Amino acid sequence: MWRLALALCLVALTRSAGAEPVVRAVGCLALTVSSAERLAEFYTGVLEFLRVGEYEASDSGAARLAAVPGLRTRTVRLALGGECVELVQAVTPVGRPKPAGERSNDLTFQHMAIVVRDMDAAYAKLRTARVRQVSSEPQRIPDWNRAAAGIRAFYFRDPDGHNLELIWFPPGKGAPRWQAPSDSLFLGIDHTAIAVADTEKSLAFYRDRLGLRVAGASENSGAEQERLNAVFASRVRITGLRAAEGPGIELLEYLAPADGRPFPDDVRANDVTHWLTRLSGSAIDAVAPGAVAVSEPRLGFKRGLALRDPDGHALRLEEN
Repeated sequence: MWRLALALCLVALTRSAGAEPVVRAVGCLALTVSSAERLAEFYTGVLEFLRVGEYEASDSGAARLAAVPGLRTRTVRLALGGECVELVQAVTPVGRPKPAGERSNDLTFQHMAIVVRDMDAAYAKLRTARVRQVSSEPQRIPDWNRAAAGIRAFYFRDPDGHNLELIWFPPGKGAPRWQAPSDSLFLGIDHTAIAVADTEKSLAFYRDRLGLRVAGASENSGAEQERLNAVFASRVRITGLRAAEGPGIELLEYLAPADGRPFPDDVRANDVTHWLTRLSGSAIDAVAPGAVAVSEPRLGFKRGLALRDPDGHALRLEEN
């Protein structure tokens, strides 16, 4: 069903050459969770996020955007550095838990990359908290990979099974702000990464239609990559995208192995598999006439449009 909606959105989002980008900023990352309170304890207690607000919503506009009739949610908003995360619990109707066995090359894969000042100290803290590891241990990208050489990364999961990454940037890599002196161990969110089936199709959506710019690219493989994502013989084409503000969106195309599972057609906003990336722009009625009106002044937007990318990942374009 979302594939038909995607086709309609692609038509509506077509931009003329030289037009201003539709998306000006990437905003909060919203995760559907089984318990907003329990997950907030994990993110604040282990990863040092700050709790900055909470609210409940049950208006018909939000339910229509989420395509879940009668949806009522409780959301806890968290902040880390200059970025934000929303933990969204479906009070009713309750959705499905995250299915077992998801791998990093499945198209449902999405994570957020949390920048750390000291990888060894951050990893030790996660080990003390007995987090669910995906990586065997933090991995260093080898020197032959010039685009990413020296970066250290580690994959793990939160208590609901959402994928997360710790990332450390050596001097000369990443945004300059990640090199600024800080007493904090966890600094902020650099990007969200999504598995995609075809980079070119995804670029046609994110770059050509929404207006994000390509900020970098690399191809990762080898023993370090296998130990990072727990996928044997993996070879990954990585393309980093950026708007003018906010975290990046990273496309992960598994050139090998090409056996990742597709995004199910029936994932809904109350299922724990569901991630939502918030995007903001202006005059979205001109982009897609009839966008659903949503009254959420606490979130700072007036109207919202629900989107799916070519692989099924959920986005929301919001007018602010």
